[in-house]
Amino acid sequence: MLIDTHCHLDAPEFDTDRETVMTRAHQAGVGVIVIPAVEVANFQAVQTLAHRLPRGAYALGIHPMYVPQAADADLEVLEHWLARCCDDPRLVAVGEIGLDFFIPALREPVMQARQQWFYEAQLDLALKYGLPVLLHVRRSQDQLLRALRRRRRVGGIAHAFNGSFQQAQQFIEQGFALGIGGAMTFSRALQIRRLATQLSLDALVLETDAPDIASAWLGQPGGLAARNEPAEVAGIANTLAQLRQLPLGQVIEQTAQTACRVLPRLGGLLAQGV
Repeated sequence: MLIDTHCHLDAPEFDTDRETVMTRAHQAGVGVIVIPAVEVANFQAVQTLAHRLPRGAYALGIHPMYVPQAADADLEVLEHWLARCCDDPRLVAVGEIGLDFFIPALREPVMQARQQWFYEAQLDLALKYGLPVLLHVRRSQDQLLRALRRRRRVGGIAHAFNGSFQQAQQFIEQGFALGIGGAMTFSRALQIRRLATQLSLDALVLETDAPDIASAWLGQPGGLAARNEPAEVAGIANTLAQLRQLPLGQVIEQTAQTACRVLPRLGGLLAQGV
């Protein structure tokens, strides 16, 4: 079964044809879609949407790119939701959380400090409620790892990972799998493609990040690209199989097993058939 471990299916880009998009995903063999929140305003939307899918799952968190408009009290709102939904088998993680030091405005010292505060507070909430995390990692690998090492292992997925081999190994040692998506499908993405072949297959999971990070067959980096969608995870799996020279079925099976290992509630969701 294909698992898209990171898909913003609630995004407005899908408002006109979301049902058709979900049908295409099902026809492509996508059995599970994990929908992460990005701010308190879409907590209800991701939960509702996850429950509409045969095997939908969701995560709740405040994305670092949404920290500038987030209020301190939003962390209290997040905790309220986690407490209220902790028995919901479809709630599989705290996310999307992390640090973004790529966007210039987010690199300002005051904003870096605020991102760090939100990130660490959400890590602590994940530990309190026994949930893994979905990490946004953009030019922030070492800072993310530093906070993780100060806590007992929380685990989860380092989404859209593009760090060094050594950094990848350190995330794996902290109980994380690395999310591999559309960026890997570009022949010029040498770093990501090396990681996709050098790391153990059981350290990788598949993702689309739809509607963003379109695969090579949908458009070119920096140019116009078609909207990404969860059905494209099938092509991502095929690219990974080709790069590793493995049967496609083996890649699909192992990445699904890994997804269930690092997001344990996914395994329970599949076992219950909800």
